[in-house]
Amino acid sequence: MRQLLSIINARWNRIILVLSWITAAGLTTALVVSTMTGAAASSVTVTDSLGQTISLDLPIQRIVALNSDTLEVLRTLDAEELVVGVFSEIGRDSGFWGSLAAKTPVGSWRDPDIEAIAALNPDLVIAYSRNPGSSLEERMRIFGIQVLRFDFYKIETLEREVEVLGELLGREKEARRFCEWHHRYLEVIQKGITPDASRPTVYIESYSDYHAAGPGSGGNQMCVMAGGKNAAEGFDIPYPRVTPEWVMVQNIDVIIKAASCGDGCNVAVATLNRRREAVMDRPGWNRIPAVRAGDVYVMESSIWTGPRAVIGIACMAKWFHPGLFPNLDPRAMHREYLASFQGVSCQGTFVSDKEAKDIK
Repeated sequence: MRQLLSIINARWNRIILVLSWITAAGLTTALVVSTMTGAAASSVTVTDSLGQTISLDLPIQRIVALNSDTLEVLRTLDAEELVVGVFSEIGRDSGFWGSLAAKTPVGSWRDPDIEAIAALNPDLVIAYSRNPGSSLEERMRIFGIQVLRFDFYKIETLEREVEVLGELLGREKEARRFCEWHHRYLEVIQKGITPDASRPTVYIESYSDYHAAGPGSGGNQMCVMAGGKNAAEGFDIPYPRVTPEWVMVQNIDVIIKAASCGDGCNVAVATLNRRREAVMDRPGWNRIPAVRAGDVYVMESSIWTGPRAVIGIACMAKWFHPGLFPNLDPRAMHREYLASFQGVSCQGTFVSDKEAKDIK
């Protein structure tokens, strides 16, 4: 209780300070105020990933990031110094996250520790649109803490969300730089797939065996953008449970399996190839065209949806249409992204392949 009162008092004192500063400047509403570095609004209205219009107080100087996609975008915006709290699962990828892995953990991305968050006194908590549930806002409101719900894993909204967060944090230049890079490669892929191009039938399996990626899932979006026809497009839920027999009668041309292997920067190709072989060895699957042709691939979670999904889409495009993209190099794209936007040099691999070699 003493700690709770201390947190509430700290937030209240801060509100009083901001109000007194605004009053001294002759402002009584959320107008534009002058600062030493330019003009910034004391509050701004944005639309989140749920389509909700929310008002956020500025400036934002302390952030809790509840998932890896948010944290990756913050590092893309060169805003990692604003991060004070992170999702507890970050320890699985410490090689990739570096010093960010030492930030204060605040519980799971699905079930965060509210008291741990409040103790950090953040200006903003960023979460996925659906997880954690709506009670997050209610519980954070008690402490005067704002919540922003951005997904950063849906390819059609990624650039807009990055741009909005860049504006909120005064990182417009960094946001624009990423969006231009991202859009350039998406455009190459989209222009390369002509309307009359044949689309192979693809079975996309999420992390759990026999859970397909259906409409509304990131895997489905990636497949369609890469020029494939998703075998599970007729389902009405994002991740339908299917049977081995259902897959066997779909006349599948390509199989793609998502895999979470921990720290992608340290995954050897042999690890992903073993998972590939396990899929190919499923009983009766040797009759599937994709298995007979060896067109079975495992994709590591780092490029499966999220800010790096365009790299996964590039991989899929080359698998689906091997003759259309001779100059598209997903490995070079990934090295460029990691060096330019994450400041890391990765020596792992991110897709299985019959002749895949580790990134060098």
